[in-house]
Parts: sequence; C-alpha cells; structure tokens
Amino acid sequence: MKDNGSRGGVPDALAESRARETVAALGKREFLDQFQQLTRHMAADPGNPGSYACEGCERCANCMFCRDCDGCYQCTHCTRCVLCHNCSHSVDCKQCHHCAYCLQSENCTNSAYLVLCRNLSDCNYCFGCVGLSKKDFHILNVPFPRAEYFKQVKRLRAELGL
Repeated sequence: MKDNGSRGGVPDALAESRARETVAALGKREFLDQFQQLTRHMAADPGNPGSYACEGCERCANCMFCRDCDGCYQCTHCTRCVLCHNCSHSVDCKQCHHCAYCLQSENCTNSAYLVLCRNLSDCNYCFGCVGLSKKDFHILNVPFPRAEYFKQVKRLRAELGL
C-alpha cells in the first residue's frame, strides 16, 4: 500500500478505490502490521522525536515534511527555519510562532505572508516591516491598498531576487 497510484500528484480514482477495498479487508493483525510500517518512518530519526518525513532537521519535535530546520516544534512544510513553533510553509524564518507562508522573517507571531519582517504580531501580507501589530498590506511599515501592495511586492521581489 505504499503506492497510492497517483500520477503527478493527482490521485488515480481506481487506485484509491482498490486501496480502500484493501484496507476494508484487513484483519486485526494485517491492520496492525500496516500501521507499524507507516510509523517506522517516524521512529527512524531519534534526534527529531515525533517528527514525520522531515529531512536534514536537527533537534525538532512533532514536525512534518520539513527540511533543514533546527529546534522547531510542531511545524509543517518549513525549510531552514530555526526555533519556530507551529509554523507552516515558511522558509528561512527564526523564532516565529503560529505563522504561515513567511519568508526570511524573525520573531513574528500569529501572522501570514510576511517577507523580510521582524517582530510582527497578528499581521498579514507585510514586506520589510518591523514592530507592527494587527496590520495588513504594509511595505516598510507604510499601508498600501491591496492591489497596489501586490504590484509593489512583485517589483520588489524581482529586484531583491526573492
């Protein structure tokens, strides 16, 4: 049951149907064997207890699908993050908590879609901001209308190589 029959990330309906039939037909022993097989991957890395399918991470716990992170807890799909907690899909962040889709940000909490930000709380769609709280669509701590924000961010990302 390792191959779910997907092609390029799109599940094959017939393969899924067969897999469901296989699971439905499992007895207690077979079910426990399959479960044990799935959990082996998690137990393979004692340096990252409770983590699943992470690569190159150190001192992390209860994370999933992360790469090259250090000291993170309960993160998922993060890359090169350090000391983050409950973050998702973030890259090169440090000491962020409950953040998602952040890039090169530090010490931010309860925020999403931040780029090059520091010390933000409860913010979304900020670029190069420092010390803001409960703000959206800001660049260098200056508010922008939504459409103008995305236009400027596109330009800045290209110029900065992000």
